[in-house]
Order: sequence, then C-alpha cells, then structure tokens
Amino acid sequence: MRFVEKNNLDNFIFVLGGSYFKDFENILNENIENLGEKKDKILKIGYVDDEDMSALYSGAEMFLYPSLYEGFGIPVLEAMKCGLPVICSNTTSLPEVIGDCGIKINPYSDAEMLAAMEKMYFDRDFREECITKGIDRSKMFTWKKCVDVIQNKIIGDIWGAK
Repeated sequence: MRFVEKNNLDNFIFVLGGSYFKDFENILNENIENLGEKKDKILKIGYVDDEDMSALYSGAEMFLYPSLYEGFGIPVLEAMKCGLPVICSNTTSLPEVIGDCGIKINPYSDAEMLAAMEKMYFDRDFREECITKGIDRSKMFTWKKCVDVIQNKIIGDIWGAK
C-alpha cells in the first residue's frame, strides 16, 4: 500500500492469488481489514486455474513474488513467459530462475520491495528490458530440457557405477 499511497496511484489494485498457510491467511486478513477504506485496493482471488492464468497476467503491471519457501519458482517463470516484469525474493531458487531479467529483493525488506516496485513501474525502459529478457529466458526452461538433464544424469550415474 505504501507504493500506492506514496505515488498517488488511485487506480492501482493488488491481486493476491494462490493458497496460503492458515496462520498466514489469518494475519493477511487482519492486515487487510486494518487498511480501512484502502482494503478495496487488495483483491484476494485464491487459486487460479491454468486456463485463467494468462488472462490474469496480461492485465497486470508487474509480478511481485516475495516467496520465502520455493522449490523452483514456476510462477515466476510463467510470469516471465507471459511478458510480465518480475520482482522476486533473492532467496531459494528464485535468483537462478530469474537471472538478470528482473529485480531480486530481500523479502523481509519493505524498503527494497517499495524501491523495486517504483523502479519497475516508473522506469519504462528498464521495464521493457526486463520483459524482453524474461521472455527470452523463459524459453530456456522446458519440460523436454528438464527430462533430458535428468535422463543424462541417471544414465551417467549408471554408467559411472559400473
């Protein structure tokens, strides 16, 4: 909300998707309620089907993903593939997924998150560069390549064990 207030962006809405741990959801709901009139700027949509995801991405200004626990980061990859500039955690596997195609932040730092959102929103050249690089980078990650890497590793381990 600081991003919206500081920059006087009355039409900006935060869309929160996915599922949450129960304890986190309770804290999230409480924080949203504490916003008073501003709570209308936050839209919780829960789980989104794959078929609806690209439509949701296409209407977004940026993708903010300050995840603390991430196995790979498929949502970040999907966002890049759909042409969204990405801001994500500088932790877990996310820096490897995003590369130099967006902004990596400390997920515990509100100041870093705010600065990253402002950079992505107001620096249109940087934003376009992130979009272009993100689309290109997303092509590196395919299920076929994943299978090939795993298959080669297994075959290498089998032959190496003999």
